[in-house]
Amino acid sequence: MQAFYSDHFVLPLPPGHRFPMEKYARLRERVASELPQVELAEALPADDTMLGRVHSAEYVARVGAGELDPKEQRSIGFPWSPQMVERSRRSAGATVAACRAALIDGVAANLAGGTHHAYADRGEGFCVFNDAAVAARAMQAELGPGTRVAIIDLDVHQGNGTAAIFEHDPSVFTLSLHGEHNYPFHKATGDLDVALPDGCGDDEYLVALGHALTDLFAQFTPTLAIYLAGADPLENDRLGRLALTHDGLLARDHRVLTACAERGLPVAIAMAGGYGRDIGQTVAAHFATIRLASQFARINRNGRSEDRASSGGMYA
Repeated sequence: MQAFYSDHFVLPLPPGHRFPMEKYARLRERVASELPQVELAEALPADDTMLGRVHSAEYVARVGAGELDPKEQRSIGFPWSPQMVERSRRSAGATVAACRAALIDGVAANLAGGTHHAYADRGEGFCVFNDAAVAARAMQAELGPGTRVAIIDLDVHQGNGTAAIFEHDPSVFTLSLHGEHNYPFHKATGDLDVALPDGCGDDEYLVALGHALTDLFAQFTPTLAIYLAGADPLENDRLGRLALTHDGLLARDHRVLTACAERGLPVAIAMAGGYGRDIGQTVAAHFATIRLASQFARINRNGRSEDRASSGGMYA
């Protein structure tokens, strides 16, 4: 399996900032040392053509030129810097690369990404450019008419930017399971939104996910899936408000990957959020997602299984 990273492009943040920038390098280091079956590659940046399929030319230009005003920077949650621009481009480029690799290998990953709060003309919630939207449009441009993308967003926060970008586009299906009372407090309208109560645990979550996946595939036949595997539904996440265990998160990932595998559906994974009080717990959750993904079979673009998952039974 291929995984793409951008953590060498560090976003400078003021002391005490709550965004866990450190988690990306720690995740890559664990993958490099413990998962020899994963081929790591540094992501190339998304260029203006890629970004321009989703974001307004004015917004892309203003981000690049450092012309975001203080209010816009507060909405994003990051102070502007050249490093912010480069890292945001690289993170989007990593999801594009993961999609391309998934079309060959069946599964691939971006060891960052999941910047689903970015709208076409603005950023929000630690998100500058919307990597899943950029990747979906890149695949449609590269694969041609008829390419349909499912975005399965299991970050604890609704992907409001993604939902708004594709609200009137039948070629992209947006599914989101998220905390009902969590950020963003004014939700956008996706194709399938499942709002979960505070304190939702493993059993309730997995039942809701099962119904949502059934509904997704009953309504939509995708060419490719982009899966936002947020670690922030984990219990004790500072920004999460749900109560999944590590086992519950792993069961969640297994259900999504199995549903895709059963349909011969390539899936590109992005890490999305994770704000554990203990950053090691967040890194462990992301690492478990990558480890599980690496066990899944290689699937070619026609959906024919070439190998079977090393753990057995996943493709039965």
